[in-house]
Amino acid sequence: MTPDAYRPRDSSIEFAADIDLLAGLWQEAPFARLPSDAPPEVKAAVQNVENPARVYAIHQASRRHGFQLLVERYIHQLRSGCDNVNCATPTCFTCRRRLAGKAPVRKYNTTSARTLAIYLASQDDPEKDLCSFLRKSPEPSAALNNLIFSARSPTQPHPDDKRTNAITSPGARKNRVSRPRLSSSSSQDSIPTARHAPHSSGGSTSHVQVMEGPVNKDHRSFAANLFGTVTFKMLEWLTPKSMAAMSDKLGNFEVSDLKTPMMDLDTLQESSSLTSTSTDLETQKILPHKPNAPKPTNMPNQSQDIDWDECPFPTMSPKSRHDSIHKSQNNASAKTRKHSIDTSDPVKGEDGTKAVKLPQINGHLRDKSLRTKNSKHVTVSTMSAIPTKREYFESTPKPPSDPTLPSLPLASQANAADLHDNQSKGCDEEDIVSPESNHSEVEFKAVPPQSCDSILPQALTKLDVDLVNFICDVYEEDDMSGSCHVSTYKTNYPYPQPVDERKSLRRHSMLHTTRSREQWLRFNEQALFYVLTDPQSVVLSFTQEHKLYDSQTLWYCFHRLCRVTSNLVFHSLWLAAARLFIPPQDLKSSSFSKRMNGRKPQKRVEALPDLEAGYLMSICMHALVAATPVVGDSRTLYELSRVRSNGLTLAGGSAISRQPSSRCLDYDDAFSNEVAARLARRLFCAITARRCFADRAHPAGRLEGLNDCDILQPLVNQLDFLSTGSASILEFPRDERLLHETRVPTVLLDWARTVLLNEWDGRAHFVMDGPFGGALSFIETLHRSRNLLLLGDVQFRVDYLSERLDFIEMPVEWLSFKSTRWRRHILDYPYIFSPETLVSFFRSINFARMSRMFEESSSLKTRMSAIVDPGSLITNPHHKMVLQDLLRTASSKYLVLEVGRENVARDAFDQLWRRERRELLRPLKVHLGENSGEEGFDSGGVQQEFFRLAIAECLDPGFGAFTVDERTRMAWFAPGSLTEDWKYELVGLLMSLALYNGLTLPVTFPRALYRKLLGNPVEELHHIADGWPDLASGLTTLLEWDEKNGLIEDIFARTYEFSVSSLGTIVTREMRADGSTVWPNAASSSTDIEPPHMNNSDDAPLVSNDNRDDYVIDYIRYLTDASIRRQYLAFERGFASCLDKKSLSLLCPSTLQSLVEGVQEIDIGELKRYARYVGWDTSHRTIKDFWSIVKRYDEGMKQRLLEFVTSSDRVPVGGMKNLQFVIQKNGEEDGTGGHLPTAYTCYGTLLLPEYRDKEVLRERLGMALQNAQGFGFA
Repeated sequence: MTPDAYRPRDSSIEFAADIDLLAGLWQEAPFARLPSDAPPEVKAAVQNVENPARVYAIHQASRRHGFQLLVERYIHQLRSGCDNVNCATPTCFTCRRRLAGKAPVRKYNTTSARTLAIYLASQDDPEKDLCSFLRKSPEPSAALNNLIFSARSPTQPHPDDKRTNAITSPGARKNRVSRPRLSSSSSQDSIPTARHAPHSSGGSTSHVQVMEGPVNKDHRSFAANLFGTVTFKMLEWLTPKSMAAMSDKLGNFEVSDLKTPMMDLDTLQESSSLTSTSTDLETQKILPHKPNAPKPTNMPNQSQDIDWDECPFPTMSPKSRHDSIHKSQNNASAKTRKHSIDTSDPVKGEDGTKAVKLPQINGHLRDKSLRTKNSKHVTVSTMSAIPTKREYFESTPKPPSDPTLPSLPLASQANAADLHDNQSKGCDEEDIVSPESNHSEVEFKAVPPQSCDSILPQALTKLDVDLVNFICDVYEEDDMSGSCHVSTYKTNYPYPQPVDERKSLRRHSMLHTTRSREQWLRFNEQALFYVLTDPQSVVLSFTQEHKLYDSQTLWYCFHRLCRVTSNLVFHSLWLAAARLFIPPQDLKSSSFSKRMNGRKPQKRVEALPDLEAGYLMSICMHALVAATPVVGDSRTLYELSRVRSNGLTLAGGSAISRQPSSRCLDYDDAFSNEVAARLARRLFCAITARRCFADRAHPAGRLEGLNDCDILQPLVNQLDFLSTGSASILEFPRDERLLHETRVPTVLLDWARTVLLNEWDGRAHFVMDGPFGGALSFIETLHRSRNLLLLGDVQFRVDYLSERLDFIEMPVEWLSFKSTRWRRHILDYPYIFSPETLVSFFRSINFARMSRMFEESSSLKTRMSAIVDPGSLITNPHHKMVLQDLLRTASSKYLVLEVGRENVARDAFDQLWRRERRELLRPLKVHLGENSGEEGFDSGGVQQEFFRLAIAECLDPGFGAFTVDERTRMAWFAPGSLTEDWKYELVGLLMSLALYNGLTLPVTFPRALYRKLLGNPVEELHHIADGWPDLASGLTTLLEWDEKNGLIEDIFARTYEFSVSSLGTIVTREMRADGSTVWPNAASSSTDIEPPHMNNSDDAPLVSNDNRDDYVIDYIRYLTDASIRRQYLAFERGFASCLDKKSLSLLCPSTLQSLVEGVQEIDIGELKRYARYVGWDTSHRTIKDFWSIVKRYDEGMKQRLLEFVTSSDRVPVGGMKNLQFVIQKNGEEDGTGGHLPTAYTCYGTLLLPEYRDKEVLRERLGMALQNAQGFGFA
């Protein structure tokens, strides 16, 4: 699960340095400020940033620093382990050694440990696998053991010095970071070179060369070569502990004119991640506070989890942006050479460690630190580093000639002009004091706020459409979109443009210099980071009058942002989404707080209200949609989505391979972006978390379906394009609007599928508090609103899962699985599987139950045979007979029915009445017509014939139990029928037996019956359209009638009643919403004093414009429920006799209808494709003539052919591929006569002789189909 951003951190790690780290970063970070050529609309939306944690450069550096420390701890855990002999952490060396016992255990080498540590530290919850017993290692990283330090003569110039002098200024030349010279031919690699700068102007420069010793590695291993590069080694070399160790080694090479060496790492530029201006911040180590130093009250998590608004770092008062700017006493003589970075002598701290004073810049310490509101003294922690080390970011340039202007770090040169302005506004030397040389506390004087406000970083207060367009235009004009962040797709891909013209913001200066580009790049990054990391700012940016932007405008804004800086956008939103996991204040359950946070945070973070949380969720979801490339039509989008549903990147040779590979790869690249995928995982985890908060806030439980407090409700409302709940900002063409209606839900489902495929562990059950459960909850929400969102059932499928599940064992295990709030089964979400897969699961469940019943009876039969055996202990024949009679029911292997053709239904009812459930669940065997001489052996075909005859007799309208529509030929319960309830129950039992044994029935029921059997409501007109098309058409006309053409009372003249014909009389009842009306039975005899039609209402109100909606709803309810409730309940009891109710939940109404009724449409071309031949081949003349004749058959003859061969005139669910249709050669016939074609219906085999010509074949085949009845042995 994505970890809570506010989870307390491990107490075994030194976190007090985080506060000092931010203080040091605030001192040296380059501040992004609005360039002077900005338009006035942008200037009006700018504010100063006072929280250092909200500065993007500081955030980047602190993240890298935290990552290095975490990698260092993991390496120590992997190589050395902890002190607990009972450690159970799998990645801890102590645990590995304990599990190995006396067997030898090999330690990871430095490269292997580094590889595993980087992987573990890169997870969503990086501290999850840390050993709780791990302690800080007193030794530096083992990677330093391979470094060789050697002195180099001062007379030898560095190979890069000549090049350095040619391109750098004298002031910045000494501290310049140069690229290392790595020789592949040498056994040693040159790493850094330390240069000792003298304190006197006449001193010479000496060098210390650092070489890397030979390393044994497998050059064929990709991982060994990748993680063995200098880039990854820097993660261990540049930790504070390693830097201190290298400083100690360099001390052995001190020369007489040096007090302390300074190391210049030439290899820093080898790491692409360490070449930015904020790289060296991670190399600084801040020692622990003194014992009397104040402890921080809240230990923030890693940098990505820091709460910007609740950071314990002291905040500024609005009146003082910078409390002071420091100035040290410059007592050096005029002849003394000025260095860009001066050093100070170390002093002893109270804890006995050496304390190094902060580096001074040309005698002036440029202080950007913050002080507390109640004190003018700031405690500055000592830094365990090389005293003459470089600044946090880059080397300091040569000081300017103006003595009143302090020199700035190279990365802060962009702010030089602003600082110069501050000097002229009052930041003079009187406001600057120098720290005392023998104290670790420095006293600062407050600087007037009007003089130093301009040196604070700046950012936008919020975003809107115009500002987003302006920022993206600046990125594109300066061609900076690809320099820092890699977009998820090509930036030249076309995207839709709004049709309404808006005033575009432009910069004043048309000449864009390199410095201007860098200034705008830093400001844009800072502005986006500042706004998108704060949930309130995000919601404020994309709402208008407390309404979310419309879906397409919101998508357009993020689509433009993702084209220029996608990773920054997704990372910032990931930080903002962490606030979704903060529970409301009223949830005070200690167990819940422990479950969510481990322990209560020391400082409470405000939770987001439900509405703001829903808005933030919708905004982040649209950002994910914007990450995908634009496609031109919905068909292409569907096909790309189907490819991903199968877990594929390219369609390959499948039927969905219409799209070119380049388009499939571009689409897959969007979902392969790890930063975007991380945001998706956090959002899906937040769905479960917020719903858990809602459940605990309302112990009575949530209502079924969505409610106003659900976190996804704003998203669903926004995707309802007919709703007025969103603020319409931009206008797009109609075609693009229609495409967008398809794009958003389809891409969101693809994101949910991506998380499912990436997080699935191969098991059918899962926990709900992870991204996998959250993704399924999201799919469930969209499935409930599929009609509103215009989504088809096929769009919810994840075929990749169905192909990797056990079709036999898994569905059976699901029957006994009990789903809870925290643990679910994958079959609880059947809509992600195809109907064919669900049918296989359903039949597997039935087959497992049938097999269990068969095995139990067979086992009992075997034991009973041993008892009644002549040699058994029971010798009394009467006792044996009584025992056999008592155990006959339990020991019968099959459910055997013996029926005649004359009274099929009666014989079946007589033998099924009061049967035990265990008997009904056994395999069915039918003996049909044996009393009249038929010799059918039941292997499936006899059963099919039996059900066809029995159901046809039961549904006969002449018996009065069912009615048949004259147009659709669909059967329905007769209202007020005289038929007893037990007969309806037996009809339901017949249908249940057929479905349980995998047989189709020649019945046609409306879809409403199957909805009722599955527990789905029948409320809409389309629910009854197939069974009563004329009625549905009339009610639709009533609902759509415009009273401009006449009043409804005058045109339709309908009363608020329900009328139905029952046994020759019209029964009418006024419809009431309270359901108090009970439908009467028909008059059963002449003794009935008051027949049902005598109570017809005479004063029912007319249907009008006000009540026509209620009239349609009530009419459907009376048609499908109130008038036939007694008959349906009896039928439902019989239908549930053989089927497990939970297994029926796998099926939707259409799938259940196909299972019961089969498919009535017969495609001869598909039948020919799946037909098999025995003794024939497809090129034979008789086979060609056979298909030529069959193709010209009408529907009736096609059904006769199918019934003749398979005993059923319906195609089974799944189509012809699930039908057994074999044509076997049955001799040769000469002349015009000969044998007729015959069939083995149990095996789906047609015995076809070879006739003389096509006409004889036509005549003999037609005669066989029209006169086929009865069974016998061929």
